Amino acid sequence: MTYAEIERLGEVNNLLILGGIHPENKEHLPEWCETLVLLGPTSDFWADFSTSPEWLDQRPDPMDRWSERVLNAMARDLKGEAIFPFGGPPFKPFFSWALETGQTWQSPVNLLVHSTQGLMVSYRGALALRERLDLPPAGERPCDTCPQPCLTACIPRALTADRYDVPGCKAHISGEKGRENKQLGCSVRRACPVSQSYARMSEQNAYHMRIFLGEDR
Repeated sequence: MTYAEIERLGEVNNLLILGGIHPENKEHLPEWCETLVLLGPTSDFWADFSTSPEWLDQRPDPMDRWSERVLNAMARDLKGEAIFPFGGPPFKPFFSWALETGQTWQSPVNLLVHSTQGLMVSYRGALALRERLDLPPAGERPCDTCPQPCLTACIPRALTADRYDVPGCKAHISGEKGRENKQLGCSVRRACPVSQSYARMSEQNAYHMRIFLGEDR
């Protein structure tokens, strides 16, 4: 098994490897885990997901259920184990794992920023593998050479370098002035130049905003 083979298996399901680690601390992992790879949606993910059984059956939590079905199947093929960022508490330390990959960093607004997905990065799960795979070298944090428009993109100043005012954020999105955010996604995340090159479908952003607000999908 190689990193490239897992990449190809993920792409069949519109998932990308967003980084990998050789975990030293296995508190939240099987003892046999030698490589952990983190996976998230491709830019074309929504087109396939929106025709999946989980989306069409109108039951709650379609994306989590899709993730469990697809990643568990991948794990069986690879004789590993699927790990998920949902289903807690307690929750798995995906934030820490992402930082360890050298492909994701803490942004100026403290959200994770990925080398190719920017502030739109999201993780559907991870695969714990028995083999110690060769991993890509660490990348360079894009924020270090960026004018950092994320710092001033939030109109109600709910998300800044100093704070994340969740009630204030929800209040803005729910109102008339936040309509664009609700339809297209968080203005802070969209302001990131790397996010703009990722071009995630606006329907997916709108879905995540509805879930954030506690609305029906």
